[in-house]
Amino acid sequence: MTVRTLLQSVTDAMKTEMENDERVVVLGEDVGRDGGVFRATEGLLDRFGVERVMDTPLNESGIIGVATGMALYGLRPIAEIQFMDFIYPAFDQIVSELSKIRYRSGGTYTAPVVVRTPFGGGIKGGLYHSQSSEAYFAHTAGLKVVAPSTPYDAKGLLISSIRDEDPVIFLEPKRLYRTVREEVPDGAYTVPIGKAKIAREGKDVSLISYGAMVRTCLEAAEAAAKNGISVEVIDLRTLSPLDIETIISSVQKTGRAVIANEAPKFGSFAAEVAALIAEKAIDSLGAPVLRVSGLDTPVTYIWESAYIPDVQRVLSYINRSVSY
Repeated sequence: MTVRTLLQSVTDAMKTEMENDERVVVLGEDVGRDGGVFRATEGLLDRFGVERVMDTPLNESGIIGVATGMALYGLRPIAEIQFMDFIYPAFDQIVSELSKIRYRSGGTYTAPVVVRTPFGGGIKGGLYHSQSSEAYFAHTAGLKVVAPSTPYDAKGLLISSIRDEDPVIFLEPKRLYRTVREEVPDGAYTVPIGKAKIAREGKDVSLISYGAMVRTCLEAAEAAAKNGISVEVIDLRTLSPLDIETIISSVQKTGRAVIANEAPKFGSFAAEVAALIAEKAIDSLGAPVLRVSGLDTPVTYIWESAYIPDVQRVLSYINRSVSY
């Protein structure tokens, strides 16, 4: 076991799978000599060479188009998009082509592509480097969407994603890249895609989140405990496919649900979770399902701390739910 940051776990997952499977290749802007904008691919070029670690032009649609072709010819590409904010030029390639290959070919072809991209705020990146647009991709049939919150899960989920036969949008919470550390096994292991985790047991309210907001939720749950409120924190880990059973089981136990994410509130992934709870567990609810989210504006630079839900804002929603 080695103590690793979330970023180091991402790097180690790619290195591990590239050593285990020569079909695994990495491509993206500055992923080679520079090791990526956050240094997630640092050292891979020296270890595996230019034929498996490829710097590309500044062309996101080209990156995904090339990765899709590679997958159809038997490779298992990992395509890095430097920031989720830059993924939109490749949106058509992802939702119209990559996600549809298994369906349109009747299962003859698969598209084992992993699209890695940092998402969310917390580094004062302003409106072009802080977006959380995961709902776009979770809405698209044929894509899997993964969002880890811990170094252990990041490595295990990335290895699972690389081995998966379907395309995976792998969302990395960049404000956690170097701020969380834990022991992570050396070598290969997997964390199952589509399975949520109970990050903290509780009995009064279910607090549901993913990515960087999980850390905020755990701190809010700790603060709530000082006031005698027992909060169960669910780390979704995967948005699509969603572990509905774990969510509903928790809500049926607690009778209350608060969903936290960084994305703008209107039309966010939290809205889908809220709808599922209302559809499947309404008889268990003792209070309305609440959503604590980012604002329905572009992510601000100066007021980023007001945009992203913090511990106090999450705690206020917990209190509203419990006191209803």
